[in-house]
Amino acid sequence: MGVQALKPTTIKLDTELKERLSRLSSVKDRSAHKLIIQAVTEFVEREEQRQAFLAEAVAAWEDYELTGIHLTSEEADDWLEQLEQGRDVEPPACHV
Repeated sequence: MGVQALKPTTIKLDTELKERLSRLSSVKDRSAHKLIIQAVTEFVEREEQRQAFLAEAVAAWEDYELTGIHLTSEEADDWLEQLEQGRDVEPPACHV
């Protein structure tokens, strides 16, 4: 993958946040620009993961509504407890 061109954008920060960013920039010995890029990148990645998680949950719910196939919470808890105890057990079979 090649180097991507950076496109300038403008953000407005209140005075307090700008001062905090400046102090953090000094402490971390990194430019405020790099800290902002890092913060935005981490936020976007986290939110993309959250959206993917929510989409997967909705798809699972829709599949359950369509098929009725599921595990009870007790079945899932029992399986997870066995895994915690170090047992290498298969997950329980889903059922209607």
